[in-house]
Amino acid sequence: MGEEETIEPIRDGEAVQPSSNRRTPWLRFLLDVLETIVISALLFLGINTVTARIRVDSYSMEPTLTRGSLVMVNKFAYKFGAPQRGDVIVFHYPPNPEQQYIKRVIGLPGEQVKIANGKVYINGVMLEEPYIQAPIQRGGEWQVPANALFVLGDNRNNSADSRVWGMVPMDYVIGKALFVYWPPEKWGLLGYQFARAAEP
Repeated sequence: MGEEETIEPIRDGEAVQPSSNRRTPWLRFLLDVLETIVISALLFLGINTVTARIRVDSYSMEPTLTRGSLVMVNKFAYKFGAPQRGDVIVFHYPPNPEQQYIKRVIGLPGEQVKIANGKVYINGVMLEEPYIQAPIQRGGEWQVPANALFVLGDNRNNSADSRVWGMVPMDYVIGKALFVYWPPEKWGLLGYQFARAAEP
């Protein structure tokens, strides 16, 4: 008979690990990377659902927003409420809805807007507007229909707005401008100086 093969017992702590376990660190790394990518994608989709980001490409909102400013827009701002006078909103440009504009809400549905002597009047009452670039030069009178808004740029004498192309339908409103994240000196929440009726 041949030599008898002896089998030594495996002592505690000497158990042989399966060869696949040697790949565990790499597998864990890949799973961590995949998890990070999935979470980042979900956050990105969630943020895009609630907000939009726009670049201001004109001088029409100076001094509030300078040309080149990057602004975050709250798309849920008006899901459970309506725009208020003084809100800075982003909307689809009525003559070409593929374009987006940013202006300030001045006239609300059903109101009469009158511009005369460099001042804006709502239903005959003058507005106090500390945010405008300069007194308005062009005048006129408009009746705001239901489900629409009358908007103006803060740089009144260098702005194409409701005086030129009419009202903004309510369903064209994308959201409320909320946060300026460029340029650095303008970084922060968009300060609202609400237009209000002057005391009689």
